[in-house]
Amino acid sequence: MSTLRDGGAPAPESARAVLGADPRSWPLALRVVLVTTLLSIVALLTVGAYLSSVIADGLYEQRRDRVLEETLEVRSDLTETLAQISGATSTQQQDAVNAFVQTAGGQGGGERREVVLIPVETAGTVFPVASSDGSLFNELDDELTAAVADHPEAMSWRSIGREDSAGDTHPALLVGTRVIVPGAGSYDLYLVYSLEEEEETLAFVQRVILGGGAVLLALIVGIAIVVARMVTTPLKKAAHAAERMAAGDLTSRVEVAGADELARVGESFNDMARSLEQKVDDLTELSHLQQRFVSDVSHELRTPLTTIRMAASVLDARSGDLPGELRRTAELLSAQVRRFEVLLVDLLEISRFDAGAAELEAHREDIDALVERALEDVRPLAGDRGCLLDVHLAGDDVSAMVDARRIDRILRNLLTNAIEHGAGRPVLVQTAADAESVAVVVQDHGHGISPEDAQHVFDRFWRADPSRARTIGGTGLGLSISAEDARLHDGWLQAWGQEGEGAVFRLTIPRRPGTVLTRSPLLLERSFDRDEAGAAVSSTPTGEIRIGPEVLPDLEETAEEPVTDIDGPGGER
Repeated sequence: MSTLRDGGAPAPESARAVLGADPRSWPLALRVVLVTTLLSIVALLTVGAYLSSVIADGLYEQRRDRVLEETLEVRSDLTETLAQISGATSTQQQDAVNAFVQTAGGQGGGERREVVLIPVETAGTVFPVASSDGSLFNELDDELTAAVADHPEAMSWRSIGREDSAGDTHPALLVGTRVIVPGAGSYDLYLVYSLEEEEETLAFVQRVILGGGAVLLALIVGIAIVVARMVTTPLKKAAHAAERMAAGDLTSRVEVAGADELARVGESFNDMARSLEQKVDDLTELSHLQQRFVSDVSHELRTPLTTIRMAASVLDARSGDLPGELRRTAELLSAQVRRFEVLLVDLLEISRFDAGAAELEAHREDIDALVERALEDVRPLAGDRGCLLDVHLAGDDVSAMVDARRIDRILRNLLTNAIEHGAGRPVLVQTAADAESVAVVVQDHGHGISPEDAQHVFDRFWRADPSRARTIGGTGLGLSISAEDARLHDGWLQAWGQEGEGAVFRLTIPRRPGTVLTRSPLLLERSFDRDEAGAAVSSTPTGEIRIGPEVLPDLEETAEEPVTDIDGPGGER
């Protein structure tokens, strides 16, 4: 009964979700519901296919046993009929056989069967072939007829498909056996039993299984959603609490209910949050103490420093009257007192930034004018170092709302550092502007800085080479203060360089305070070719400020910030 057994529920096929995103990035609740749904579908299809197969086999075997019993009854009736008409005329015998075949064939319903009676060429009286349906001869094949001939006392059967009047094919069972009547000959009896009712019963059972499976799947999906929410809701609360903590709310906690594993996770999170809050409070208090200490010490040292400076001034004024060794000592004392005074001023400025007391006194200023003023301030130092200042000013409107004192301090720090570390080579100074911002680049061709050093160049008291002698008494706070001044303007102060080639510092300031910068008018990463920078030092007097032609950047090239830009607080390189 291959047709009937193959008519069960279809075998499950592997389902693949066509989604663009990585499944690992989906929400946990969605993944739980999807996995539960897919596994449930596979389980229901497997169970449904198994049940359908078992029921189909049961219906087939039950019908087959009943068919074989009926076939035995038909064979017995045929044997009795043939024995009774053995003495009748040929016409009477043929009419009796035809009547038996038509009666045994039955009419309509699920019990409908067709009969074929085929005489075997043996001695005795042989009736012509009788059949209730002539198309049955097409179903007889050599294999079945041979099986009937080889086992005359047994019954042979096989599954076939029969077409009804509408052209639809239905399963059927073909049974063959041999009837031997002494004195009347031998006949092969074939009966076809329709299995249409069993097929309809199986289809009904399959529909019930599918309907029940759909209802069960809906219940499973609902249960999975409830369970997923039970699991993910505490996790979402913990995630929201963690986000609030990341945003600065250290008092954020997770509501804990129950004593299960999820409750333990919440309690552990709260313990961690309390510990973190305590440590942050301790560190904050320590930072305030350190800031207060620096501020107090700086203020307290100003009074004795004033006295020392006055004494040093007296010694410096009368240094000509002192012996050579004492005169050198007085000069060293005066230099160190000046350096100490600068350090105190820087420390006080840093303490104001740390305390949030620094304020911006912004006015509209011409950045080119501020650059020229800073260049005049450092010109004597450049002359002492034999350094050419190659200046390229934008010339157009480069005005912005800035605090002139702080911008001047940034520029002087950048220029002083470039001259000190430029090894007597030219220093390029360039300005440019666009609709949103103005920028100043200071580039030297000296010792240079590595990408690793560029990340620390704005750290306080940091130096790329601590062993290198400093001839102009830097405090290690200049670039740190400059970075804070730039940040106060909502601007950038960035560094880039190559070891042995030089360093580039770029200051970018928005034209209006509060504007969010997205790009700079000048490139940060650039060539260190001194010929392009106007490096013919021998042809120009040392310390000269050479004003070059206007240099405007290609805005398409500077539309996005280079990925290696460094922007952050820190100290002097």
